[in-house]
Amino acid sequence: MNDVIKNMMERRSIRKFKPDMVPKDLIDQVIEAGIYAPSGKNDQAAIVVAITNKEVRDKLSEDNRKIGGWPEGFDPFYGAPVVLVVLGKKPHFTSIYDGSLVMGNLMNAAHSLGLGSIWIHRAKEEFEMEEYKKLLADIGVEGEWEGIGHCALGYADTEAGEPKAPARKEGRVFFVE
Repeated sequence: MNDVIKNMMERRSIRKFKPDMVPKDLIDQVIEAGIYAPSGKNDQAAIVVAITNKEVRDKLSEDNRKIGGWPEGFDPFYGAPVVLVVLGKKPHFTSIYDGSLVMGNLMNAAHSLGLGSIWIHRAKEEFEMEEYKKLLADIGVEGEWEGIGHCALGYADTEAGEPKAPARKEGRVFFVE
């Protein structure tokens, strides 16, 4: 089996991260892989906002928690020190699909570099809030954007090889020959 396919098959969602910050060069590599995802008509209409500032990360986590309805003190980013937010240009007919491909590339790249990741939802609701529209404007992002997902990123605080992959469900592949 080639290394790319092996990497995709071994990647798992991580739900417990170490607090150690990921070096910027690794974050940059993950993002670079993300923005090389395929996109409709090669419009490349998805962007990545890398959040490494702890105060901003914690505020985003708290807002995500409230939107999700979890109890106070729960961290929907599971302690990951980095959150890569993927946004799709509005209105754009393939923005959700394009952003989803970016998310997949981010998570596979993270795994290939020895990092853990997990896709966390509710970016759509967050980036409909005025404070996050302002955040985008403050960092120079112009236009209308829709939140696609968060890639929580960091070093997994799990045993090697954990979590194990569940068996694949039967009856999911069909051929027309």
